[in-house]
Amino acid sequence: MKKILPLVFCFLLAACGFQLRGTATLPFDTLYIASPAGHPIGTDLKRLIRSGTNTRIIDKAKDAEAILEIISVTNNRQIMSVSGGGRVREFELLYRVSFRLTNAKGTELIPTSEIVLHRILPYTDAQVVAKEGEEAMLVREMQGDSAAQIVRRLSAVKAAGFYDSPHQIPGAHLL
Repeated sequence: MKKILPLVFCFLLAACGFQLRGTATLPFDTLYIASPAGHPIGTDLKRLIRSGTNTRIIDKAKDAEAILEIISVTNNRQIMSVSGGGRVREFELLYRVSFRLTNAKGTELIPTSEIVLHRILPYTDAQVVAKEGEEAMLVREMQGDSAAQIVRRLSAVKAAGFYDSPHQIPGAHLL
């Protein structure tokens, strides 16, 4: 009975449609990433694309089939609530990334888009150092999440928009 239960659980899990993300399929073989100098989102995107796709990251924009441009990255903190004594009780962390994707000829495949992520940070004066560390951890998490969302959007680019004519699309002759 103990050996059958995990097997039944696996079949039920497979039947519900659950599957691991696996690798993303991008409709281009080479990609150039233009990101703000020294900003970690560029490093995160390169790492995700190298490890999760078959697309190669190129160092020169002129050699790439597609160009991902990170237009801006902003990180803001706003006060959400204050106590009766005027002390801050909660902050809202906002992480905003603007990007666009073009092919080698300059045609926009993804027009300028924005990803906005929010996190709530409870705050107490007694734990200032711990809250600073928690804020840094939340910002890092939002940065990684935004990079993963960008990669998912890249994988959703329609192949027909990437190629100049329908005859260039792999398998188009079968349609």
